[in-house]
Amino acid sequence: MQASLQTQSVAEPNPDPGVQSDRSPHRAPYQRNLFNTRETSQVVPIQAFAPRATARSAERTEASKPRVRPAAPGQQTLEFSSPSATPEAEPIIYCDAPVAIPAHRIMAAAVDFSIVAIALGLFLAVFQISLNLFHITGVAMLTKQTLPFFGGVAAVFGLLYKILWCLAGSDTAGMRWAQLRLVNFDGLKPDREQRLYRVAAGSLSFMAAGLGVMWALVDEEALTWHDHMSKTFPTPY
Repeated sequence: MQASLQTQSVAEPNPDPGVQSDRSPHRAPYQRNLFNTRETSQVVPIQAFAPRATARSAERTEASKPRVRPAAPGQQTLEFSSPSATPEAEPIIYCDAPVAIPAHRIMAAAVDFSIVAIALGLFLAVFQISLNLFHITGVAMLTKQTLPFFGGVAAVFGLLYKILWCLAGSDTAGMRWAQLRLVNFDGLKPDREQRLYRVAAGSLSFMAAGLGVMWALVDEEALTWHDHMSKTFPTPY
């Protein structure tokens, strides 16, 4: 038994010492990396391909530009600017309506003043009756002491009369009787704000000793102060 084991061990050929066995780990010889991954700036670009890439990019840039045909001889060229640089054009409406003559304006003012005077007379009549009921005398008489009171009441009645027509968005009864209508400098019907602004400007014209109203006699377009300030004026139908 022992002899057979020795025979087998002797009959087994020894491996060649020059040939490495597959079971032993394979170790490659040390070799340095050609490219350093940490420092990419050391990679030298190939100059042979650089002009071709530059030429392609130049061709693409030229192709993306719009082609402009040369102008024919004697033809003018038009310059176009960007929409953001060009301001928007505002529509301008020219008004050809004539300004009412001073005579028609005086007639309209006289009718309006008559209506205000009638309303003021009714108020004073009711006020006098009320004083008589309470046996109060001497208050409703027109004297130097009561003159500012009556003047203030008349001014309040005139303003209320104008303001009521402004809130209604219509012309006064005197302007309608004189066949006048109020328009702005664009030839359109004024809104409530313009009408109220005209009433305030008209009060200033009267408070300046009537100079704002008489300005229409020397103005080139026969406009008063409140016409210029409110940019409105009366015109015939």
